[in-house]
Amino acid sequence: MSVIVGITGASGSVLAMNTVDELLRRNVATTVVCSNSARLVWEDELGVPFNETLVEWQENPNFNFYSANDMRAPIASGTHPTKAMVVVPASMNTIASIAHGITSHLVHRAADVCLKERRRLVLVPRETPLNSTHLENMLTLSRMGAVILPPEPAFYLKPQSVDDIVRFIVSRIIVALDLDEALPEEFRYEDKES
Repeated sequence: MSVIVGITGASGSVLAMNTVDELLRRNVATTVVCSNSARLVWEDELGVPFNETLVEWQENPNFNFYSANDMRAPIASGTHPTKAMVVVPASMNTIASIAHGITSHLVHRAADVCLKERRRLVLVPRETPLNSTHLENMLTLSRMGAVILPPEPAFYLKPQSVDDIVRFIVSRIIVALDLDEALPEEFRYEDKES
C-alpha cells in the first residue's frame, strides 16, 4: 500500500523533497501530487524546476505521480489501497479546504478520502503567526483524526544547519505516518540529569 505525498504552495519545499527521498530510500510505494502553486514555490526555494526533481523520482519503480488536476486518478477513490497521506508543506488554503470538505484539486480530494476512510493523514502546516481561523481549521482537522505536525525545530538537539532541522522534521513525519515506531536515537531527548 502506498503513501501519498501532497505538496502545496507554502514555504517548505525542502521538507517535501526530503520526505519523498526518505520514503523512496525505504522502498515505500510513494505517490506524489503537487499543486501548481507548489511548483512555483519549489523553484523559488530550491532553485530547480519541480519537473527536474520529478524526472529523478520517476526513475524509482516505487514512485507514482498524478497531476493536481487529475480528479480521475486512483487516489481520488476510497477503493484505492493507501496506507497514509502527508501534505508537506500544507498551505493555509489547503488546511481550510480539507477542514471544510472543499476538494478543488487532487491534493484536497486525496486528503478528504483519507479522512472518510479513517486512514492516517498528516498535515505539516507552514504559516506564522497563526490567526484564529488557521487554528480553528487545524483543530477541526485534529478532531477528525488528522495529525497536525508543524515543522518546529528541536532546539534541544542544538541543530547546526537547516539540514539538521529538515532531517528531524522528516523523521517526525515518518513516525507520524506509522512507518517507524519511534524517532531514531539521534533525535530522542534524554534528560541528562536523570
